[in-house]
Amino acid sequence: MKIVFMGTPDFSVGTLEAIVSAGHEVACVVTQPDKPRGRGKELQPTPVKQAALQHGLRVYQPRKVRAPEAVEKIRSYEPYVIVVVAFGQIIPQEILDIPRYGCINVHASLLPKYRGAAPIQWAVLDGEKVSGVTIMRMDAGLDTGDMIAKVEVPLDEEETAGTLFDKLSAAGAKLLVQTLPALADGTAVYEKQPEESPTPYARMIKKQDGEIDWTRSAEEIERWIRGMSPWPSAYTHLGQKTLKIWRAKTAEGQKDCTPGTVLEAGKEGFVVGTGNGALRLLEIQLEGKKRMEAEAFLRGFSLERGTVLGGVKGQEEHA
Repeated sequence: MKIVFMGTPDFSVGTLEAIVSAGHEVACVVTQPDKPRGRGKELQPTPVKQAALQHGLRVYQPRKVRAPEAVEKIRSYEPYVIVVVAFGQIIPQEILDIPRYGCINVHASLLPKYRGAAPIQWAVLDGEKVSGVTIMRMDAGLDTGDMIAKVEVPLDEEETAGTLFDKLSAAGAKLLVQTLPALADGTAVYEKQPEESPTPYARMIKKQDGEIDWTRSAEEIERWIRGMSPWPSAYTHLGQKTLKIWRAKTAEGQKDCTPGTVLEAGKEGFVVGTGNGALRLLEIQLEGKKRMEAEAFLRGFSLERGTVLGGVKGQEEHA
């Protein structure tokens, strides 16, 4: 099948690789423009561009995909289907109407749940037990198109956004390749989504979202730590320095705690009070230091009971 592929981050790469491996003709790969990164601000290609070039595929990087010249460029490839995986721009109706089988999106949630830009993080933050991938025919709405196929992926108790990202990327790539023949032979079944989603819009995560609000419950904060890993990472403040928290678990038997206050520090890490219960910090990273087990950190840093960790600002809700 002749395909135009549109994607940008690491999450998209697995699907592109699967399409190539399955023997489909990738007429063009459309991805975001190179961006300056690092101290030298050198232009860096997107992960999808890097993968495309490794396979000798044609790459197109429009600044605005809705620009008339971009629409005509994509139209010129006469794709049977356009596959979109985390492209990063809104696809205009002019492009949606180009391929005979439509624009097909690989979305990292079980739609209609978690429409939006960050479904993986919010599934972890909200404590979902099961996530998954939906193959959807795109329409003018935001993740509201007809559903074609789904696959469920259970979350482990210690699931982070990063580990779930990897699972859903692999699951989505496999499901997309399984779905393409059904589009071609007319056996695909299109299921309309309900107008309303059962979950709030999965808004994009920002760097400041990583700041821990110690007035929340221990369970919520523990999920917050996992949902913010690996980016932007959950953090608080110890004195004037940022303290990243990579791993924690709820502490048993702690009640009536003062939020953000260190209750104990020892071989099993240190315990911090929250708005409901307490949290044992297991793996941390003080600004300017390496990531390490809390036990190792305490061997070289004196932390007294009663120390108050900063950062009790309330995180924004989904909207």
